[in-house]
Amino acid sequence: MWDYSDKVKDHFFNPKNAGAVADANAIGEVGSISCGDALRLTLKVNDDTEVIEDAGFQTFGCGSAIASSSVLTEIIKGLTLDEALKVTNQEIAAELDGLPPEKMHCSVMGREALQAAIANYRGEEWKDDHEEGALVCKCFAIDAVMIEEMVWANKLRTVEDVTNYTKAGGGCAACHEDIEAILEKVLKERGETFDPSAAPIAKPEPVVAKGPLTNLQRIKKIEEVIMSFRPQLMADGGDVELVEVVDKTAYVNMTGACNGCQMSAMTIAGIQQRLMEVMGEFIKVVPASQMPKLVTIEEASHA
Repeated sequence: MWDYSDKVKDHFFNPKNAGAVADANAIGEVGSISCGDALRLTLKVNDDTEVIEDAGFQTFGCGSAIASSSVLTEIIKGLTLDEALKVTNQEIAAELDGLPPEKMHCSVMGREALQAAIANYRGEEWKDDHEEGALVCKCFAIDAVMIEEMVWANKLRTVEDVTNYTKAGGGCAACHEDIEAILEKVLKERGETFDPSAAPIAKPEPVVAKGPLTNLQRIKKIEEVIMSFRPQLMADGGDVELVEVVDKTAYVNMTGACNGCQMSAMTIAGIQQRLMEVMGEFIKVVPASQMPKLVTIEEASHA
């Protein structure tokens, strides 16, 4: 497990402003479920003052993505659009008392969603420069512009740093050479020399496990994680419920709009990913329809 601050845990287990804002007049969408993270930010902006009166989020991703989205909505409420545009990904992470380096891309996604929402309100076309042929990392659709900006803003030095902050290079690794070229260019402009063998930005010490979870502790953790998903699903007319836990397999029911939805498999995969991240052990999440039938004593006697 990553070493998360208490604020990250609080925003993960008790997300603020989850769901879509009623009568929103600004919408920003970034990321892709196929890449692992997606965020939809909705704002209610006062047309006379351009003050953000309300903000809500819907996200598919890890605990850091939820926490970053949650704290972002808290930061920007009450700000004017121009003030909100000055919010940086470092400020989002700082408000959470820091994020592990491997999760900094979640704060970047929040900042991009905010930029996209403000552009939407102003009737502008928000461009992320992800044009055909302009991509550096085709696995995660990350371009040179974003990589350069993150290297400058966060004083990145290595390919591993770039991957932690943008996801670029975290797939097939074919873009590592191009990332090194960008690092060399930016570091030269900063008056530094690119060193391929340099150590990445320091990582936090790993959390030392206190021992295996008991069955009761495991069930409670699973229930907490599933509860954190419910506000987002219910906002879209769906829901998820825990049916049974057998060993390290959790059986769930997708109900309402989620029942039979093409995205239900991705939602279940997201729950499984988050459970493994929170609990530090492998947990399998399976639709309740696949749960083995329990044989009663009476049935067994007639077998």
